Amino acid sequence: MSDVKEKAMDLHRKLKGKLSVNARQPITSKEDLSLYYTPGVGAVSDYIAKHPEEARNLTGLNNSVAIVSDGSAVLGLGNIGPQAGLPVMEGKALLFKQFADIDGYPIVINSHTADDIVKTVEAIAPSFGGINLEDIAAPICFEVEDRLKKSLDIPVMHDDQHGTAVVVLAGLINAFKITGRSFDDTKFVIVGSGAAGTAIAKLLKKYGANELLIVDSKGTLAQDRADLNEQKQQLLSLVGGPDQSTDLSGALKDADVFVGVSKANLLTEAHVKSMNKDPIIFAMANPDPEILPSVALSAGAAVVATGRSDFPNQVNNALAFPGIFRGALDNQVSAITDDHKIKAAEAIAGLISNPTPEEIIPDVFDDRLVAAIAKEIV
Repeated sequence: MSDVKEKAMDLHRKLKGKLSVNARQPITSKEDLSLYYTPGVGAVSDYIAKHPEEARNLTGLNNSVAIVSDGSAVLGLGNIGPQAGLPVMEGKALLFKQFADIDGYPIVINSHTADDIVKTVEAIAPSFGGINLEDIAAPICFEVEDRLKKSLDIPVMHDDQHGTAVVVLAGLINAFKITGRSFDDTKFVIVGSGAAGTAIAKLLKKYGANELLIVDSKGTLAQDRADLNEQKQQLLSLVGGPDQSTDLSGALKDADVFVGVSKANLLTEAHVKSMNKDPIIFAMANPDPEILPSVALSAGAAVVATGRSDFPNQVNNALAFPGIFRGALDNQVSAITDDHKIKAAEAIAGLISNPTPEEIIPDVFDDRLVAAIAKEIV
């Protein structure tokens, strides 16, 4: 890991940023200048003023996404601020370009209030065809996304929430094929009630999950918990939580699926053994998972996924967001819905024709991904 960190530092120092702006057409003459800039461009602007619906056909709107962050929840580093989050936003733009040929523009905001973030995004929205919210801490991220989805007529998605949820659902669809389970008679335990955990719970519920337990640092969300904030109360109402709270061990007894978006080494071999036969383990804490795959498998797990590329079945948001935004832009979708997310998950899962415990999720470099997802976002 230290070697990777040193190489990353050297590379970033050498490149001084991972992005640049390139012209689609070079200017080689005065005639070119008159067409691409003044006076010719005035005719284009005048036309858009009278026909704003044509802006997507005459500018780069249809291929541009703002990648917006306040730097309050960057990777596993926490609230490190907007400038420190900029390398991550540049990296996200690189992924947009690499996988979906979308122009992503990092926008970091020096404020951590929902009002400031919303007002800033609303003010710059005319420059973009979509908004990708990134690394904004819970619970503010929920309010920001909800308000922007209501006020803007372009797609808005908080990838930390929904990209993760889509890939988790895709992986579970295929894991269930291996273990012979169905969503309506499976006991799920989700550890972590932040952005990703909330979105996962909501999407699993939408897909047909009946029994969902959500665990935070104090135990399961339950009716007897007087310390739940508004977001957790809403989540409890959604999943139909138990009357009395219990700890992680109690939640995992006879469970079928563990989904972790929490912290390293939280899950033990004894926990896995207390679950139902052939449990499914999604241990996605980064950089170190809640349990190592080798330990989970030796304890009886049938399928294990993590967030790391050096283990099988990496749950990586890059499997989902390029195709989702490609489809949203190409098909001029004004909002990304739960149905879109489900269709994206099914498209991802469908690329694995014969799932095995070592392969329930496609590789992020699978060149079929973006097209398969994009055609579903209509």
